Amino acid sequence: MILPALRRAAFALALLAGLAATPARAEALRYCDTPTALGHGQRDRLFRFAGIVRDELEGSGQRLALVARSGLDLSRFGMRYSHAGVSLKGNAVAPWSVRQLYYDCEERRPRIFDQGLTAFLLGMSNEDGGYLSVVLLPEDAATALEPAALDDRLALRLLAGTYSANAYVWGLQYQNCNQWVAELLASAWGGADPSGDARAQAQAWLRAQGYEASTFHVPFAPLSMWAVAVTPWLHHSDHPSEDLQQAVYRVSMPASIEAFVQARLPAARRLEFCRSGARVVVRRGWAPIAEGCEPGPQDRVVMLD
Repeated sequence: MILPALRRAAFALALLAGLAATPARAEALRYCDTPTALGHGQRDRLFRFAGIVRDELEGSGQRLALVARSGLDLSRFGMRYSHAGVSLKGNAVAPWSVRQLYYDCEERRPRIFDQGLTAFLLGMSNEDGGYLSVVLLPEDAATALEPAALDDRLALRLLAGTYSANAYVWGLQYQNCNQWVAELLASAWGGADPSGDARAQAQAWLRAQGYEASTFHVPFAPLSMWAVAVTPWLHHSDHPSEDLQQAVYRVSMPASIEAFVQARLPAARRLEFCRSGARVVVRRGWAPIAEGCEPGPQDRVVMLD
């Protein structure tokens, strides 16, 4: 049937964007869908998982970290993480709250939102677990990023007026949550003229530094074009025509941000966390945890029950 196929196309495009940014309102936690209510045991495990992550952040000696969580299922595109933000010890909401861009489903517009770490993890979309990536920066890079990340005026100067989950990496018309993080890094590390166009300057710096977006190949282009036309948080008018002809989307994702940071800052450190039911795995290093949250010999394993 055509309708289910179109729905699959729309869903796949939402996946390719991978930007299940958690809105401030609880009813919009799952990218405009009603979230699944957690049982008492699930809620307890979520809080304890967040506590493990928070303890690691506190023990790192750092004041901020780049964080990314799994959300919408991107496995068909070979990606684990969908949504990035900056976790700040000095966040006014609570220590280690995450500053991020999210899509306000009710108002159909992007906003900057500071969210507690536990609520951020709730956006993993799987009540039984998920994955979290944490990147700790060298001191000089972190020192430059912290004031920029806490600067409300800069955060808003970098915010586009219109959200698009599959925003073209070098476009100024739209923006997704990961693009906002990439442009925040550029503003912090590259410097910018306060009187100029913050987004244009950030993108120019990212280009000059060799930043590369994640590339998605969508096999059902005609259906995906239709899905974009009827979905308010997806667009294609900003993508180059040659990319659209090949059903290619170049989009900022947590993977592209982490690859850029790792190449630019070899001293950056990475931790990965996952939870599967009562089991939590903590890994240090850039190699990913195996699918299914299966621990390796050097990983730390914590049982929540």
